[in-house]
Order: sequence, then structure tokens, then C-alpha cells
Amino acid sequence: MGEYKMKKEQIILAIETSCDETAVAIVKNGREVIANVVSSQIDSHKRFGGVVPEIASRHHVEQITVVIDEAMKESGLTWDSIDAIAVTEGPGLVGALLIGIHAAKALAFVKDKPLIGVHHIAGHIYANRLENEFNFPLLALIVSGGHTELIIMKEHGQFDVIGSTRDDAAGEAFDKVARMLELPYPGGPQIDRLAKETEPTIDFPRAWLEEGSYDFSFSGLKSSVINYIHNTTQRGEEINPANIAASFQASVIDVLVEKTYQAAQEYQVKDVIVAGGVAANNGLRAALENRFEHEKQTLNIPPIALCTDNAAMIAAAGSVLYEHDIFSSMNLNAHPSLPLSSI
Repeated sequence: MGEYKMKKEQIILAIETSCDETAVAIVKNGREVIANVVSSQIDSHKRFGGVVPEIASRHHVEQITVVIDEAMKESGLTWDSIDAIAVTEGPGLVGALLIGIHAAKALAFVKDKPLIGVHHIAGHIYANRLENEFNFPLLALIVSGGHTELIIMKEHGQFDVIGSTRDDAAGEAFDKVARMLELPYPGGPQIDRLAKETEPTIDFPRAWLEEGSYDFSFSGLKSSVINYIHNTTQRGEEINPANIAASFQASVIDVLVEKTYQAAQEYQVKDVIVAGGVAANNGLRAALENRFEHEKQTLNIPPIALCTDNAAMIAAAGSVLYEHDIFSSMNLNAHPSLPLSSI
């Protein structure tokens, strides 16, 4: 497939407030980032060991206009140059989503711009396109706090889910194990950091499920880690957080990488892309690069800044909807459990 040709020139301003980042970006033609501003709330949630929805919403209220103004200033553009306003409509925290949606609707109304509601996971997938053009068919591995999925795409805007999590998502398992080890929030990067310090020696389980399944399950692994910590403590022995982290992470990575590899071969895809916050995990990135090093598929993993929540990815996904003249009305609402569907 050659370089994708846009049907029409476009500059989209996008807003992302699905969780604990207030983000606004301006992207040209779905791939060229003109401005990308993210205001993180990590310090506010750290003392609670996780995201507190009410606090997240309040921060979004305080930051949204500031971040919009900063993105416009960074871009050097006027509102006349903006062709549409895109915004995450779900999934996510309902209160947090509503802040971004109301801001986007207000901008669309006042500036007389079309409004585009975007699925958060579609955004994570399209973060990859900000770096490299897609070659179809492709396989996307989604790994985040709430999602672990394998998705086949045969063309832009088409999503065929071939595997999903049956219980805990990978990111959720990382966070829960981090809390057991009393690591600071956010837990995922802390597990990744500790895992570098030693080799895995604890034989935690790998949930492969039935033959041929591309679904995931990390609940049993999480329970195994809990039992190991409790049993070690009851015997009066000192736990080794680095060893537990390395062994736990190795179990998660083995399953993610092997199922992704097998799906890539079965569906004969050209590209394998990785998306979501856990895609920032250095152990996962290295394992995927090693597994696909000599394969015919091209592996694309976005820079770490584009793995975590940002608005550039929402603009990138919104550009495909814009090209197909798929717009939202002023009745657009937050959908915290919005399913991913093809256009």
C-alpha cells in the first residue's frame, strides 16, 4: 500500500479528558502534530494510590480552558484555521468525560465548527499513525488500565476485535500488584523499573486459555502474586519486591507477546502496532521487538509520550471520521462504557 492520500485538507483541534490528563492537541491531516499539550494530575492522585473520579473532574474544570489556550498559542493558528473539534466521548470516567465534551460542544457552537465524538481506544490505535502510515491489514495490541485487546484492521475506521480480556486488563493487574508491593502511584512504571533490577525466578502462571483463543486473563496471575506475598510473609521471610515485580511482569509479557505473534501469523497482517498506556512498558517493548525482529510484519510502537493519554491521538482518529463526514450533534453525551465499533 502506498502513501495514504487525504481526501481533503484538515486541521483538527482535539480534547481528551477521559481520566486524569487534561489534554488538547491540534493535528493537520491526521498525522502532523502542530500542538500537543497535556496537564497531568498524577501528583494530586498519588496520595490516594489511584485516580479519584471527583478530584479528576475538578482538575479538568480548572485546567480545560488553560490547556485550550496554550495549545492555540503553541500552534500559532487562529480559529479560522481550525476545521473541526474532536473530543473523547468514551470510554472513561463519566464526570471527566463530560468536562471535555461540554468544552468541545461550546467551542463547536461558538466557533461554528463541526463536532466529532471519538472512541478513546480508537485514539490509542491512531497514535501510531502519527509516527508511521498504516499498512493494511494490521494487528493492534491494546494494553491499558481498562483494556487488553487484539484488533484486526483491514482499512481505516474498521475494527474487528479477535481477543479481549475476560477479567483484569493488563494495566489493571500491574496497578493491583504495585499496591500489594506498596509501590507509589502510578504502579505500572514502578513495576517496570523494579523488573530491570533482577531476573525473574518465581514461576507465576501464564493463562493461555483454550487452544486458538486470543482472549486474555490476568486475574489468576494477580491471585497467585497475592498468595505468594501472603505465604512468604506468614513464614516470616522477607519478600523481594524486585523479584516479584520481574517475575510478574515476565508472566504478563509472555502471554501478550505470544498471543500477538500467533495472531499476526494467522491473519497474515503487514503491520503490528501497540497502543495504550502499558505500551510504554520497557520490558514489553523490548520483548515485542525481539519476537518480531526477523518476521515479515513491521512492528510499530509509538514514543512513550504518545502511549499515555493525549489529545493528538484523538485528533488522529477524528481525522478519519472527518474524511467520511461523520459528525456528532450537540446531543453528544459521555459514554463511560462505549463499545468500539467500525464506521
